[in-house]
Amino acid sequence: MAKNKEESSIAKLNILFVAAEVVPFAKTGGLADVAGALPKAIKELGHNIIVVMPRYYKIDTSKLTKLEAPLSVPMGVMGEFLAGVYTATLPNSDVPIYFIDHEGYFGRHGLYEDHGGGYGDNDNRFIFFSKAALQLCKLLNFTPDIIHTNDWHTAAIPLLCKTRFKHDFAYAANVLTIHNLQHQGNFYRGLVDVMEVGWEHFNAHELESFHRVNLLKGGIYHADAVTTVSKKYAQEIQTSDFGFGLDAHIRGHSHKLFGILNGVDYDEWNPSIDNFIAKKYDFDDMSGKLACKRDIQKHFNLELRYDVALIGFVGRFAEQKGIGLIAGIIHGLLDLDVQIIMLGTGEQWAEGFFSHVAHHRANFGLHIGYSDELAHKIEAGSDMFLMPSLFEPCGLNQIYSLRYGTLPIVRGTGGLDDTIVNFDEHHKHGNGFKFYEASQEALYYTVLWALKIYNDDKIAFEDMQKTAMQQHFDWDDSAKGYEEVYQYALDKKRN
Repeated sequence: MAKNKEESSIAKLNILFVAAEVVPFAKTGGLADVAGALPKAIKELGHNIIVVMPRYYKIDTSKLTKLEAPLSVPMGVMGEFLAGVYTATLPNSDVPIYFIDHEGYFGRHGLYEDHGGGYGDNDNRFIFFSKAALQLCKLLNFTPDIIHTNDWHTAAIPLLCKTRFKHDFAYAANVLTIHNLQHQGNFYRGLVDVMEVGWEHFNAHELESFHRVNLLKGGIYHADAVTTVSKKYAQEIQTSDFGFGLDAHIRGHSHKLFGILNGVDYDEWNPSIDNFIAKKYDFDDMSGKLACKRDIQKHFNLELRYDVALIGFVGRFAEQKGIGLIAGIIHGLLDLDVQIIMLGTGEQWAEGFFSHVAHHRANFGLHIGYSDELAHKIEAGSDMFLMPSLFEPCGLNQIYSLRYGTLPIVRGTGGLDDTIVNFDEHHKHGNGFKFYEASQEALYYTVLWALKIYNDDKIAFEDMQKTAMQQHFDWDDSAKGYEEVYQYALDKKRN
C-alpha cells in the first residue's frame, strides 16, 4: 500500500477495530477487504490501531503467536466462558491483529453458515466475540479512544460500552460501519439476558424489532457515528427500497450518518505488478492485455480470438448481485458474437443453471467456486466486466476492473453509481456503461450498447480504457474520511 506522507491534523488516537472477517485470514465479502486494508491506512496517518477477529477453524495457528493468559468472557445467564487469544500482524504492516479462539463457537468450517443455512447460535457466537474484544482491551491495557465496529456481528458493542462495560469504556467513542444493511442480526428477545444490557433497552427505539432483538438497529441508535461504504448507499438506505425495514430508523439518525467510499489495495490489484496474470501491462502500454485475454480464453477452452468482445463476471451467485438478470438474458447474449466467462458460487439454482449453459454453449466459460488467481486473470483478460447489482453498498470489482482497463457494465446503484461515469458518446467521455432500471431489458440493451462501441468505435473504447486505468480510489483517501468521522464522534461524545 502506498505510504501516506501527509501528517494528520488530529491527535494520535488509540483505535480498536473489530470485524467478523479480515483478509487474508477469512473472507465471505467486502467487509473482509475493508478490515484487511483500512486499518493499515489509518496506521499510516499516525494512529495506534489494533484489529480483532474470531479465530475460525480455517485459520492456521502455526503461523500465529498464542497469548499465555486466557480471556474470561461474561455471557449473562449462560455464565462465564473462557477464550484463547492468538496474535499476528496484518500482512505488509505492523498493525497487530488478535484472534479470539473458542472451539465451540468458531471451530467450524463456515464463518456464519454451512450448507444447511445460518448457524443456530450466531447470536451467542457474536455477542461472545463482541464481549471478548472488550475484555481483550483490558487484558492488553489498551484504552481505546475509538471503537470501530462493523455490521451486525459487532453492533452490540456501542450499547455494551454504555451498560455492562461502562466503567471501562465510558470515554470511548463508537463508530459503526454498515457494509450491507440487508443482514441485521435479528434474534430471539432472550438475547438481552446474554448481552446483560438491561430490559429497558428492549424498546422500539433501540433493540426491539417485531418482538425480536435487532442488533444492527441497536448499534445505529447507540453509536456516536454511523458510516456506510459509499455516499450513494448512505442516501439509499434511508429509503424504503433499500432500507430493509430500517429506513425510518436510519432517517432518525441521519445527522450522524456518513458515506465514505471504500478504497482499493493497489499493491494487490494492479496489472503493472500482478504476478497472477500472463503478462503485465499499464495504460501507457496495453499490449500485455491481449496476452492476458488469450490466456483466459485458453483456460476456459474458448476460441482464441482477439477481435471478439470478452465479458467477465466475478462474484456471488446471489439475487443482490443481479444474477437473476444475467440468467434471464444469457442465452440472448450468447447468440451474439461475444464470449462470456463467470467465476463464482452461491445459490444452488444459479450454479445448476449456469452449469447447464456452459455444457451447451461454446462461447461461455464457467468456474463454480472461488479462486483469487483466476479472479485476477479474468479482470486482466476481459474487455468488459458485468456487475448488474440490485443494490451494491460499495462494490470493489468495478474498481478493480477500472485499474485493469476492463470497462464495467453496471447498474447505477450505491458505490457503482459513485465510481462509474456513464459513457457520453457525444463528448467521448466516461469509464463504463451504466443503466438504472433493475430489468433484464435494461441490462440486455446496455450490453448491446457496450458491444457496439467495442466493435464500431475502437478508438473511443481504448480511450475509455486508458482513462479508467488512470483513476485511483486509494485507501489513503478513505482513511482520511474515517479520521474526520472519528473526530466527529469524539466531539459528540465529549459534548
